[in-house]
Amino acid sequence: MPNWLSQAELQLDAEVLVKFIHALMGLYAWEWFLTCDFDWEFITGRKPFRWPMIIYFANRYLLLFALIGILISFDITTELNCQPLFTFNQLAGNASVGLASINLSLRTLAVYRNSKPLTVVIVCLILGHWSLILQAGVLLKATWSEEESQCIIVSTDNTVLAATFIYSMIFDLVVFLLNAYKLSSRKGKPSSMGESRLGRMLFGDGLVYFFIAFMSNLIATVFMLLNLNSVMTIIFNVPAAISSTIVACRVVRRLSNFTNEGPEMFNSGAHATGPQLRRGSGTVTRPGQPTGSIRNPHSGSGVHVQMETYTHTEAALVEPTSPSTQTDLAVHFYDEAEMKSDAESYDVEAKAAAL
Repeated sequence: MPNWLSQAELQLDAEVLVKFIHALMGLYAWEWFLTCDFDWEFITGRKPFRWPMIIYFANRYLLLFALIGILISFDITTELNCQPLFTFNQLAGNASVGLASINLSLRTLAVYRNSKPLTVVIVCLILGHWSLILQAGVLLKATWSEEESQCIIVSTDNTVLAATFIYSMIFDLVVFLLNAYKLSSRKGKPSSMGESRLGRMLFGDGLVYFFIAFMSNLIATVFMLLNLNSVMTIIFNVPAAISSTIVACRVVRRLSNFTNEGPEMFNSGAHATGPQLRRGSGTVTRPGQPTGSIRNPHSGSGVHVQMETYTHTEAALVEPTSPSTQTDLAVHFYDEAEMKSDAESYDVEAKAAAL
């Protein structure tokens, strides 16, 4: 067992921290470059901009700038005013954790169809979280050290910082359990969301994302509470912020891509049998199917099923009628996905008739 408070151990831990942060910056930069095309579609107006995307962009870019600021504080060799730099790094890094929790909670609200009681609970949790985040940054004091030729932290309140990460851990655990409960409560139902394409996307990989966010904050909290030394106390703070941000932003991108592409839907004409599913002003079916009137082979009364083509290009041009936000849009397709099981039976008949 090493002597965590010895000077040699502190120096070793500090060197490990610097190399670790550089490696994490490379990881996050790689993730950012791979997904910047998604951001560009909103910047150029190819995708409609809705208010939840403000949280997504703030989460994504605040962490990027915080990492750049941290690298500057490590690598700078000339004297600079350390206090504003460290205050920004602390606030931006903690804010990215808080924004990641908001992005995950918005997805939870989408799963629960914007339940008003749950919305009130989530908003209260968010306000409590941010009351800690804003305190943690302003309590930090840093100055330039001539001896070490770098910025050093003079004082900080580890109690508030630990409370922030504990709160983040509990927050992520709550939204994780809410999503897991929704999945387990709907299993076995013939038209449950868990059996639809949207359900598989929301719950399958979604629960993994929630779990990763929870575990990353848990590890950071454990090391802060152990308080081995000044370096080991904060060594997992940045990994926690990066992990939470990456999974939360992936949640937003996957949900946005799903709603822009549209789920597999079915529409019947004026004399059709089966449910009618509409997206905006267009009536759609499975992408790539031919347009035309197909006779139902199981109907003896000459009932026809009208099949229409809905391509990916057309999907980008059709706006949903009622949803005004990204969350509302997810709920809109939630309802359509639940009706999908009824529509699939008619879709199979149409395919048989086409053959």
